[in-house]
Amino acid sequence: MRLPPLLLALLALPAWAAPDLHLYVDGKAVPATLSMTGGVQQLTHHLAKGSHQIRISDTGNSCGTSFGPDEAQPLPFGTAQPMDTCAGSNSFALKVMLAGDYQFSFDPQTPSLKVLRATKTSTFKRHPPEQACLAWDGGPVTVSLQGVWPDGTRLRDAYSRQEAVVSQGKLTLTPSKDSGGLLLLEPATPPEPAPFDWDQANVYFLLTDRFANGDPGNDHSFGRQKDGQDEVATWHGGDFKGLTAKLDYIKALGINAIWITPMVEQVHGFIGGGEQGKFPFYGYHGYWALDFTKIDPNYGDEESLKKLVDEAHQRGMRIILDVVMNHAGYATLADLQDLGLTTLAQHTDKLPSRWSEWRPSSEQNWHDYNQFIDYQSPAWNKWWGPDWVRAGLPGYPQPGNDDVTGTVAGLPDFLTGSTKQVGLPPLLAAKQDTRAKGLPNASVSDYLIAWHTDWVRRFGIDGFRADTVKHLEPEVWLKLKQAGSAALKEWKANNPTKKLDDLPFYMVGEVWDQGVSKDFWYQNGFDALINFDYQREAALPQAQCLASAEPTYASYASRLNQDSDFNVLSYISSHDTKLFFGDYQDVALQRRVASSFLLLPGAVQIYYGDESGRGLAKDGGVFDQGVRSDMNWQELASGDKAELVKHWQRLGQFRARHPAIAAGSHRQLSDVPYSFLREKGADKVVVVFAGREQP
Repeated sequence: MRLPPLLLALLALPAWAAPDLHLYVDGKAVPATLSMTGGVQQLTHHLAKGSHQIRISDTGNSCGTSFGPDEAQPLPFGTAQPMDTCAGSNSFALKVMLAGDYQFSFDPQTPSLKVLRATKTSTFKRHPPEQACLAWDGGPVTVSLQGVWPDGTRLRDAYSRQEAVVSQGKLTLTPSKDSGGLLLLEPATPPEPAPFDWDQANVYFLLTDRFANGDPGNDHSFGRQKDGQDEVATWHGGDFKGLTAKLDYIKALGINAIWITPMVEQVHGFIGGGEQGKFPFYGYHGYWALDFTKIDPNYGDEESLKKLVDEAHQRGMRIILDVVMNHAGYATLADLQDLGLTTLAQHTDKLPSRWSEWRPSSEQNWHDYNQFIDYQSPAWNKWWGPDWVRAGLPGYPQPGNDDVTGTVAGLPDFLTGSTKQVGLPPLLAAKQDTRAKGLPNASVSDYLIAWHTDWVRRFGIDGFRADTVKHLEPEVWLKLKQAGSAALKEWKANNPTKKLDDLPFYMVGEVWDQGVSKDFWYQNGFDALINFDYQREAALPQAQCLASAEPTYASYASRLNQDSDFNVLSYISSHDTKLFFGDYQDVALQRRVASSFLLLPGAVQIYYGDESGRGLAKDGGVFDQGVRSDMNWQELASGDKAELVKHWQRLGQFRARHPAIAAGSHRQLSDVPYSFLREKGADKVVVVFAGREQP
């Protein structure tokens, strides 16, 4: 590309003569300067959710040093966008879906600008807003316990293990400095442990592929490969053996249930990642099913699943399996070859002998695998078939425009509302190693329910986390719950020495953007729904000052714990939204969020690495990929991350011992220090927050 004469002249100037440039965001200059000389320069800036105007210029918008589009246009993620050098005040429009730090790469030689979501600690460290809070001088704290425990009662601080006796209705102790000003008061001689109830679920959620690799020998099933770059969406090697080896670590966090991502056989190959196809995107996460009756070999085999479930049960932990009833996975080149659907491919003379090994040339991107698939072929009826899914393919029902009939991210949408009797989908009817068998008088949803609940019947899975709930008919979820309940009851009858209890099958659902509200989903099979409100509205301010959590604590305890048929699963991080630690990279803040979050009424979900300060990964411009980084085991041998884990363990174990925290009544005892009582039956605890310790 030839550079304009004025730009060539500017580049020829000595460095001291070149004007300073700034990134302008919504008309305001970012303080850091850029230069006309040298190669690619990078700076990181925090952006709020929404649309932003982006350009680069000197202070005078001079021709030759004002970089932007020649006319207004979008700025896509992940692509170096050519820039006009005399753009004046013309700006690119950048649409940000998730607030966070973004990395801008400016090449003055081209000139061009590229933007990606930042995934490494930058010079500009983001800080949470200041919030007023109680102050603690580090000394003893006296709390009134009048009417809670009688004088002479010996209490223990579960955090520091100190003990003291109630005298004249009061108790005085000095919180451990590591506690952040907390006293967790329980009887020194606690009552007998109460039996587990799902209302007290402390759930540990993990992406199996990103957690722990126990068997490197299964890392490349079906010819899956690394990309040799950032490995944004390749398979990383986590499996059941690795998870089983970490069960004691998980148990030490006070966890009583483990939620694993879908484990069924995924599409064998990849699609293009992101709008610009910058990376190969595999189904490592488990949500792109190919065969619901087989375990994906990257995760392990049936024996390793059996061992995982049995070992978890022996430690008193249940297994919640993520299930997808709404959609199957995309068609990939590897699947067409592996399943004998080669008539759906075209230009195969330009493919390697093993189609999964195709790589884009320098003029292509990863989306270009699509040129080898004939999307107009009438032979698509040999794939899932028009009786099974909606898809934009010849002869298939076309997707609709509502939640139920529309597609999620263009994935083939199961016809779960159809009552038509169907046989096996053609691709499974021809698949040699499937366990799928034809069912008499069965609809699509009947098959899906049978396939999912077979894992319960054979292995003793304790519950389901249901994906994309609002994209399915409610009555189908109710049928799934009923079938899961029957399957678990059968497994328990056949395995009396392995069962933990006689509790019924559990089901929690993802209804996107649901808060703490009880609606019709609770009458259609769900014991709880995921609570999006806590992470979005309460997690940060309450981490800043635990005393500010009082309205939330009182509201949640009243609404959830006075209704035996109503519960939610609250979280601070997830695989689809954000990583709490990723926003601020602040270990002290991550300690404080444990204090407020793990004392929350209702069920809670810890996302793997919440407890260890797991950071973001490179995301290739696809925001949710950054929150799916590998578990940071290498950081936990010593140092502040190891101490962070211990803090989460102390709080988690306290929560696990006391059902009153999740399922009891809540009553504030005092403002200064902030203290409250939780009580359920014979279980009673008092939490005291002295305040933020002053330096």
